Amino acid sequence: MKSVPVYFSLGSNQGDRRAQIEEALRRLDKAVGRPREALSSLIESKAWGFDGADFLNCVVRYRTARRPETLLRICKRIERAMGRRETLEYDADGRRIYHDRPIDIDILLYGDECVDTPDLKIPHPLMRQRDFILRALEEILPRK
Repeated sequence: MKSVPVYFSLGSNQGDRRAQIEEALRRLDKAVGRPREALSSLIESKAWGFDGADFLNCVVRYRTARRPETLLRICKRIERAMGRRETLEYDADGRRIYHDRPIDIDILLYGDECVDTPDLKIPHPLMRQRDFILRALEEILPRK
């Protein structure tokens, strides 16, 4: 299988946020098996979807032949290893309830592919609602 560009968003709103993101990037570099191609600047944002501490965010691009499902497992393993504890909760209207977290890693884009499974949706369904993601993506998307 050929390699494709994959974009991840990383965010942290607990502890030393910059150090958390740097550690997650080191772990992603190792797990993906090659260095990142591009990294956006760090962007601060208010907590999205809940009242919490401000986040520090970035977007990173890798090129990989790993399948999206494998990348999702890698992301979840890194989040758990860095102290994230996730219990999915929903409000009465079925909207997800978010919480503070030391690291959050989402797959935004995987080449031109669309993925729609119960565990994974690509393109990320909420990225267009998050200005900080769009700004970071704009920084590192290849220019044509």
